[in-house]
Amino acid sequence: MQGRRRFLLTAALGSAALASGCAGLSLDDEERDDEAVDLTAVNASDWATACDIARAIDPAGWRHRRYGSMTPTRYDAGQHDGRPALHARGTGGNSTLRLPLTPAPVDAGTRLEFAWWVGALNDAADLRDREADDAVARVVLSFDGERRDWVARDHVLSELVRLITGEPLPDASLVYVWDNRYPVGTVIDNPHTRRVRQLVVQSGPAGLGRWVEHRRAVADDLTTVFGAGRAGDAPLQLSGLGVMSDANNTGARIDAWFGPLRLTGGTLSAIR
Repeated sequence: MQGRRRFLLTAALGSAALASGCAGLSLDDEERDDEAVDLTAVNASDWATACDIARAIDPAGWRHRRYGSMTPTRYDAGQHDGRPALHARGTGGNSTLRLPLTPAPVDAGTRLEFAWWVGALNDAADLRDREADDAVARVVLSFDGERRDWVARDHVLSELVRLITGEPLPDASLVYVWDNRYPVGTVIDNPHTRRVRQLVVQSGPAGLGRWVEHRRAVADDLTTVFGAGRAGDAPLQLSGLGVMSDANNTGARIDAWFGPLRLTGGTLSAIR
């Protein structure tokens, strides 16, 4: 029984980490002074200014999400290779920079644009292995929904996440990943819950050492990773955005840059 409790706690932490773009999360670790991130500097940076994103719930802007006693990733805003950028770095780290959003449905016109710069991938990582599911670069979208297709395990994990973070597990989280082993287009469930699904949008060493641009049709990607849904379900509401670099399972070195993010189109335009 003790082993099962430990597994569920680990699952909850892992699920909370990848779902961390969701709105309204609150944890004491996030509120304390934290040398890993100077949020005042980040939110006043050229990178934050250049991000074009639907109105955030919290006017303070970007927030740093830590997970229990895990070593956090360090995030610093600056310039890299000709553009404003956010630098994620550390060794064996795991934390997220996130922005809670005013919930709004996505439609065919919703687009997410982002760029990342990575010098080296983590060869030891494997997104299908709960003991090694690290990634040098991820962009996370989180969604509110009706939870009609939840199974008992989802509800248990959601309650654990609520106890850890103050908010339940989002109905869905879509995670864009630069992966070291699986081909582009691969959909990988989080090892702990199918509420969090990862879409490989870049794979392998091609593109290392330079900026790589991505433009994603969010509604199409939601259908790819979660299916078309059931008739009568209300549209998922986009409620959070995050960037994440982690290596807490493999203990590897993290070093990645994220360019400004742009989230536009469709119903999102109405809340600007």
